[in-house]
Amino acid sequence: MKTKKFAEMTTEELVKTKKISKGVTYAFVILLILLLGANVFLVLKKGFGPLQIIPFTLLPLLFLNFYNLKQIKKELKSREN
Repeated sequence: MKTKKFAEMTTEELVKTKKISKGVTYAFVILLILLLGANVFLVLKKGFGPLQIIPFTLLPLLFLNFYNLKQIKKELKSREN
């Protein structure tokens, strides 16, 4: 499936994409917080292991999701004027 650029999408598609992206991003934030909490618990209980870096490697995905949301909002705002 080829993804469209935000400028090529209709307003309805953008609103739908924004709604879905927002839900996914906030779910990802909650899961990442839970993962970090479990990570801290495991480090205190058993010591540091190589799998403790996973939450930190997922942070760029979170930033990318927030960036895409910002771009969608910007495109929707530009269409209002």
